[in-house]
Amino acid sequence: MLELNTEANKSKSNSTRKFAEDWLPIKGIQNGEIFLDNGYRVTGVKVKPRNIFILDYDSQSNAIFNLRNFYNTIDYPFWLIVSDRPVDINVYLAQLKLLYNSVQSQAMRKLVREDIEKANLFMSKEVNVTDTEYFLLFKERRPEVIQKRIQNMVSGLALAGLQSTQVSNDDLRTLLDGFMNGGDTINFGTVMSSI
Repeated sequence: MLELNTEANKSKSNSTRKFAEDWLPIKGIQNGEIFLDNGYRVTGVKVKPRNIFILDYDSQSNAIFNLRNFYNTIDYPFWLIVSDRPVDINVYLAQLKLLYNSVQSQAMRKLVREDIEKANLFMSKEVNVTDTEYFLLFKERRPEVIQKRIQNMVSGLALAGLQSTQVSNDDLRTLLDGFMNGGDTINFGTVMSSI
């Protein structure tokens, strides 16, 4: 029997349509935690990036040794997530130009001018400038264990010379959005017609 595409059938099919979000076992995001259907909460820390390769060899070895010790103290499953987020460098470029005009030393002016030229090069090539973010996430049911683990992570990373904070709701939403969209961001532009 052929079913006609009437208004009643259209509303019926729209109400049974499934979206990707319907398949996720997520109740919500609140206070830097993802609440799952099974009672677990996913949370963790966001680690501020640090380039250890500009340090001398002994400092590099020490940083790697301390980070290895930190990882060895974690006795529960965790996820290490690296995420790139697009950055608009126009504000940074404007700050560099202001700095260039205020600096009196010729050596400093040269360094700032080189940074301005490098920023202009990035913008002229239409390269996607990104900021890399690092996250250590875990899941747990008990709030008191969550707080203890976060405190241990922050202090352990500090001993390794890294700054970290508990993830925010926005951090978690951005991570979920990245996983759901394959890392792609959707940019909607204006459509121009030549009428």
